[in-house]
Amino acid sequence: MKCVSILKRLVVGAALLSLVACPGKDKSGDAAGGSESGFARNKTLYLAGSQWGDPNTFNPLAESWQAAWPVNDKFNLMYETLISYNSLDGQFESLLGTLVSRDNDKIVVDLNPKAKWSDGQPVTSTDVKFVFELGRRFSGAATAFTIDFISEIKVETLEGGVERLSFMVDKTKRNNPLVILDHLQAVRIVPAHVFEKLLADNGNDLGAVQKLKIDKDPVISGPYNIEHYSNERIVLKRRDDYWGNEALYGGKLPVPEYIIHPIYKNNDHFAIALQQGKIDASQTFMPRIWLKKKDGVSTWYDEAPYFVPGAMPMLLVNTTKAPLNDPQYRRAMAAAISYADIKELAVSGYAPDVQPGLIMNKGLEAKYFNADDAKEFGVTYNPESAKKILADAGYKSVFKADGSLDYMTDKAGNKLPTLSITVPAGWSDWEAMVKIAEKGLRAAGMDVREGPVDAGLYWPALPSGNFDLIMHKPAASVTPSLPWNRFESVMSSRNWVPVGGDNKMNENQGRYNSPKDATYNPKVDELLKKIPTLEKEEDLTVAYRELNKIFMKDQPAIPLCYLPEQFYEFSDKVWKNWPTNANPYAPPLLPMVGASTKILWNLQPAK
Repeated sequence: MKCVSILKRLVVGAALLSLVACPGKDKSGDAAGGSESGFARNKTLYLAGSQWGDPNTFNPLAESWQAAWPVNDKFNLMYETLISYNSLDGQFESLLGTLVSRDNDKIVVDLNPKAKWSDGQPVTSTDVKFVFELGRRFSGAATAFTIDFISEIKVETLEGGVERLSFMVDKTKRNNPLVILDHLQAVRIVPAHVFEKLLADNGNDLGAVQKLKIDKDPVISGPYNIEHYSNERIVLKRRDDYWGNEALYGGKLPVPEYIIHPIYKNNDHFAIALQQGKIDASQTFMPRIWLKKKDGVSTWYDEAPYFVPGAMPMLLVNTTKAPLNDPQYRRAMAAAISYADIKELAVSGYAPDVQPGLIMNKGLEAKYFNADDAKEFGVTYNPESAKKILADAGYKSVFKADGSLDYMTDKAGNKLPTLSITVPAGWSDWEAMVKIAEKGLRAAGMDVREGPVDAGLYWPALPSGNFDLIMHKPAASVTPSLPWNRFESVMSSRNWVPVGGDNKMNENQGRYNSPKDATYNPKVDELLKKIPTLEKEEDLTVAYRELNKIFMKDQPAIPLCYLPEQFYEFSDKVWKNWPTNANPYAPPLLPMVGASTKILWNLQPAK
């Protein structure tokens, strides 16, 4: 549950540099909303689950963890991306631009000539190049990660004045057109004429510009702009002059005049407000959702699993520590955990049955899943099998007089240390998963304990490798590069560094498959490098199958369940015509994310 950010039309000039206060008085008297709050309920959409603390900044160039809703993620309400990705059908939908072609040399996008900033200036290639190339100019820019993928952005003007942008694949570095597609549906474009001036006014110091709040009249391209904010709510107001109304929606306006995100302290408050109809849609975890059906709470499916799977929470294993450096010990762990209990008890049955490997057997990636391989090479829940794997590898469990586990020894008879599973304290669904995993591991004779930590300690531990096992959800969003992105996040040795000092890894935090180790398998990195350049489905199927076999044999991580990319829950007490499995006109995401923003033009008043 991370904060997301907000903005309003940006004022160009020195006055903007001194902005530190909320713009105007927040006229909402009730955090849950209602006509008494100053916003007519039949004109106001209440969304929840993306803002959990006081709004700090609405600067699109700030670090995502610092910014407030709706600026720090793939939210197209204020700053828009070039294209959006529909996770239901795998299609790219037009926004500021239209995807024209894609191959191993370049990704080509035509800018929409009708796209305009809220100050009336057109959105041009200058704006696109500014935000993508900011990473070349400043190492602290949010787009610095793109420079290994895009060698240059070529621009040509077609007949009629349409600008065509060719994002050239950098073949000397990553040579990965797949990730460029990820960038085009995730990087929000900002007005170069505004931010170049801010840079100039601040001595070309990006850090100084990133500290600006950008909360008063921001210049944006999206359909809503910031109206008010406080520590209780963030209010957006519809822009009736939004360029996309005419260019994308036939002249129709988004239906809600206002969008409000109330700020509550925990999931329970959001759940109660959704049941009462005080909020209209939420992305928060609500246990036993079927009990809320009587209160008008709905989900994508009417029955279990209720949500569309898209993410894979798992235990990452620090493979540099004994006994976790032993693949047989890791496979025994995978066999000791009851995935059915995790599914039913930890996440209320919101998932299909998890399968061995890193490829889901559901959704767009299901075409690469091979059931025969999963049966032959994968590990499923089998406590007796877990004990046999351990015994065959020489491990012994020592029990106390009361029958409880005391410790475990390796094949040399050495006492092994107690292992800890790092999990953020207060993340109730993750903590529940870990408790079930701990129970199964200890029952199989493995000395493993849950280790809840503050989120402030969790996030630094992940890249530094300061853990035994750690809960993580790599590739949390459904993007064009799945399932490659998940394999890259768990298995890539491209930037491998040992644990210690200032060494950090943003992928493969478990330090699997060290290139300096005698057991290094170069095939893993060869496949990860090759897959993004494969264009034929049959070649992709073969490559993914080979990579998944290696994962199942080595078990560098233990997937625990399948969960949705985002919990999509809505109430039709005030607004109806939400997309569902029976009416799938948009993906199951709140109407602010990617291709689901179109929901705003399709909602209807319930009364």
